[in-house]
Amino acid sequence: MTQLHALVAYVPDTHIEEVLLAIGDAGAGRIGDYSHCFYTSPGTGRFTPQPGAQPFVGEVGIEEQVPEIRVECVVEEAMLDVVVLALRAAHPYEEPAFMTWPVNGWR
Repeated sequence: MTQLHALVAYVPDTHIEEVLLAIGDAGAGRIGDYSHCFYTSPGTGRFTPQPGAQPFVGEVGIEEQVPEIRVECVVEEAMLDVVVLALRAAHPYEEPAFMTWPVNGWR
């Protein structure tokens, strides 16, 4: 059985389609005979760029709030590095917020 990982990423709503296409084409969201399977939910990203940052949105030292979409999907372990590279390439932030972890018991 192939080891799966969960991927959760936070994407500005203005770039959600571009990111979903990129990570789906890289192998994220494959379940059985289906591809590009994602769960998305809206929220608000909050952050304060620190000195040295080059923020896509906002200014250094000032808290920013951005409408974002939480993306959840599964990724086969063998595809994880490629999917993360695709996420970083398609995401507009210099430091995209995302996390991965192994999934046990997926059927």
